[in-house]
Amino acid sequence: MHRSGAVMAWNVFKFCTALRGLGSIMILLVLGVVGVTYYAVVVTNYGPALYDGGLASVTALAVLILFHALLVMLLWSYFSVVLTDPGSVPPNWRPVLDEERGESDPLTASEYGGTGIGVQQSAVLTDPVNPRVRYCRKCNQPKPSRCHHCSVCGRCVLKMDHHCVWVVNCVGALNYKYFLLFLFYTFLETTLATLSLLPHFIAFFSDGEIPGTPGTLATTFLTFVLNLAFALSVMGFLIMHISLVAGNTTTIEAYEKKTTPKWRYDLGRRKNFEQVFGSDKKYWFVPAYSEEDLRRMPALQGLEYPSKPDLDAQEF
Repeated sequence: MHRSGAVMAWNVFKFCTALRGLGSIMILLVLGVVGVTYYAVVVTNYGPALYDGGLASVTALAVLILFHALLVMLLWSYFSVVLTDPGSVPPNWRPVLDEERGESDPLTASEYGGTGIGVQQSAVLTDPVNPRVRYCRKCNQPKPSRCHHCSVCGRCVLKMDHHCVWVVNCVGALNYKYFLLFLFYTFLETTLATLSLLPHFIAFFSDGEIPGTPGTLATTFLTFVLNLAFALSVMGFLIMHISLVAGNTTTIEAYEKKTTPKWRYDLGRRKNFEQVFGSDKKYWFVPAYSEEDLRRMPALQGLEYPSKPDLDAQEF
């Protein structure tokens, strides 16, 4: 049993090391897909169509304006996820205890083992004063509620959702909104690219002669297939995360509470949405928060979350 546990730990270590090693390769891959799409849509097809005159020029102009607008938002959201710290436990952080109960969030059975990629096993270490405080075995420090240890990043992450290889970062409290916007604008951009290249894709199966060099034709064909695949896959992830936001939960917590009918942090869809996107509507679709929201909404900082009083004793 001990040997099998050691082997499993070594395999997890090698897997996490491999994920760290991907690093900038994944960023270059994302930029490569964006570059190929840009070349096929703008340079090869709709850029030259601007000079055709008539309805073709108007259509090309509309496609190019929308394409570039979505591309700016996609890249802005993407690099916001990549460059923003998902949220770390502050040094010497200690939980705010409930004066009436003398306790904070209790340890749970799910804290004994990981529930997904990047989630590291934690152990029960007790505080002599408060034996119910959650501790991380790896970091050797208390863990705020909704916090998990990421074995890829090697640290505890506030309100951790998952470690994403595409953004080479953890997705947590401070960059979850940016991740959702990245999915949203990726879906819109890949859908636009797919629809705009659809007539050119259909032309491949017609009997008429297709203008263009073999290289540009191959790029157009490949870009259509690639963007169609991304649009369908990202749509699935986007729908999943929309449902998680509606229930004020994360991917990890959804697994943990799958047998629990009620969730202590579910305050209703609007309040749940605002805990991720903020209450200022002007900032809902940009990867940023208003100063007012950051000042008056502790949930956006990842350390404190309002909950239902009747479910405060729920062990999650």
